[in-house]
Amino acid sequence: MKQQDRILVALDTPTLDEALVLVKQLRPYVGGFKVGLELCTAVGVPEVVTQVAAAGGKLFLDLKLHDIPNTVAGAVRSVCGLGAGIGMLTLHCQGGAAMLRAAVEAAAAAPERPLLLGVTVLTSIDTLALRDELGVAAPLEAHVVALAQLAQRCGLDGVVASPHEVAAIRQACGPEFLIITPGVRPTWAASGDQRRTMTPSAALAAGADYLVIGRPLTAADDPVAAAQQLWV
Repeated sequence: MKQQDRILVALDTPTLDEALVLVKQLRPYVGGFKVGLELCTAVGVPEVVTQVAAAGGKLFLDLKLHDIPNTVAGAVRSVCGLGAGIGMLTLHCQGGAAMLRAAVEAAAAAPERPLLLGVTVLTSIDTLALRDELGVAAPLEAHVVALAQLAQRCGLDGVVASPHEVAAIRQACGPEFLIITPGVRPTWAASGDQRRTMTPSAALAAGADYLVIGRPLTAADDPVAAAQQLWV
């Protein structure tokens, strides 16, 4: 796989029109596009899926599902019913084993299904926040690895995790388990509100399969030029 095919652009835009402009500009230079809560709540998931797919974008639907098992299973069935335009779908590992297994079973029953990815710990959460705000006593890396192993046991295809935990997850979960990492910033970009970041080259070297990159591309004066400079 080419380096550029490992890039998933985060379309965190307030309008669908803005997102579609970015899809048309960047699709020759990246592997796909991540759509999250901002755009989906503004426009609606079916419309986003239809329009992004029509514009030629491969879609990573980042809904971070987290609810009781029956509700999450229903949501997964609904997503699967939207067709083949969705390549990946996220849900929170901290929803627990019953929720994760319900999602896997719902997806398995569909004629076409996205890859299911478990979100471990958000990249905006650091060690102090994990301990003092969320009450998790375990070290951050150990907690992330435990969640990744839970996701793997429950049948998920991979996880979403900070680049700083990628190597540990790869060692614990093996070479076939997908690892998608946000918190990726080129050397020339600011880290913003993400606390655990890494450059694209370093994240791939650590063992990541796909890299989620948003504002360094989408907020650039020239998104195409920014995409071409990711590895600088």
